[in-house]
Amino acid sequence: MSSFVKYFFSALLFVFFSVNIVQSQNGGHAEIHREDQINSITTAVPFLMIAPDARSGALGDAGVSSSPDVNSMHWNPAKYAFIEQDYGLAMNYTPWLRSLIDDINFSNLSGFYRIDELQTVAASLKYFSLGDIVFTNENAEEIGTFRPNEFSVDVAYARKLGENLSGAVAARYIYSNLSGDGYISGIGETRPGQAIAADVAVYYQRELNWDTPTEFAAGLNISNIGNKISYTDDHHANFIPINLRLGPSLTFALDRHNTIAVMLDLNKLLVPTPPEYKRDQDGNVVLDDDGNPIIEAGKDPDRSVVAGMFGSFTDAPGGWREELREITYAAGVEYWYDKQFAIRGGYFHEHETKGARKYFTLGLGLRYNVFGIDFSYIIPVTQRSPLENVLRFSLQFDFQALQAQRRE
Repeated sequence: MSSFVKYFFSALLFVFFSVNIVQSQNGGHAEIHREDQINSITTAVPFLMIAPDARSGALGDAGVSSSPDVNSMHWNPAKYAFIEQDYGLAMNYTPWLRSLIDDINFSNLSGFYRIDELQTVAASLKYFSLGDIVFTNENAEEIGTFRPNEFSVDVAYARKLGENLSGAVAARYIYSNLSGDGYISGIGETRPGQAIAADVAVYYQRELNWDTPTEFAAGLNISNIGNKISYTDDHHANFIPINLRLGPSLTFALDRHNTIAVMLDLNKLLVPTPPEYKRDQDGNVVLDDDGNPIIEAGKDPDRSVVAGMFGSFTDAPGGWREELREITYAAGVEYWYDKQFAIRGGYFHEHETKGARKYFTLGLGLRYNVFGIDFSYIIPVTQRSPLENVLRFSLQFDFQALQAQRRE
């Protein structure tokens, strides 16, 4: 038991140490600089960035290098190449804004099949229902009701590239229907938005020659590399959330029954940062001779997907200091007893000028024969979260365990 206590508190220190590192970046002079101004990055179809499963949701939204499981599609599809089971299925459900409204929810279905010792294929479906919206005309008269929804369908192929290394590619179809085929005053005719995207991921794991059996893992996933999305024929298309996710993890096998894993994820959106536009004395944006706003700092966000991705590292109006603030941090700790019962905790940090999402997470996991169930809960630190006071859960099915029971 002494070893368990030692490593458990070491894992907790890892999380709080990570928190202190990111929070130390918030310090500075009282004088307000350009990089200290609020300048959040927004994209179309942000549901693609929602953590679909309760396990990683309890780990502070960390998962790029956690141990492989059926929900690896969102975090790092390359992990599927090292999964132990031959096939599996999981269903995930997340109520959304439940403290305000009761008909918004996010659901996910994921599955995988291991072809052989080297290759694994996987697929998933994400569905985001935004509840009922009543449309009105210019006279505030009801003209109809619509239920906006968004979904994505993913397929992935993962392969071992060596004893400790794997890679994966994934393809994704994205559909976003926010207003249907209709007309919105001030915007015009609308239609559902559609996009095709891809993920490129790698995963590395190896045993370390330490006194306590330890496994090191690291992952990298560039997700949602795809075309811009538009809901009209006349308006500018928006970037989808192309994202770079990377990070390490350590898993300590304390004895044959107890293991503890610690992990850290770093995320950065690979899309343009909004520039700072020149304004007159009245605060109005100044236009050039062609009627375009004049950029005072930063770069023009109307760029191609490739230019937007590579330029996302150097386009912040506040320079490198602001670029670093665009990185979000997720740290998590996971304890397993006998691979049957798990306790999880984590922390997520986003800088105040980039959205200010900060929250602790807690969760439990249970595995019993064929079924596995996970729960997670968010504790906001600085502002209300869409998942505040919400218990989300995941249900997994281990079909190999079912077959083993039948053979017995």
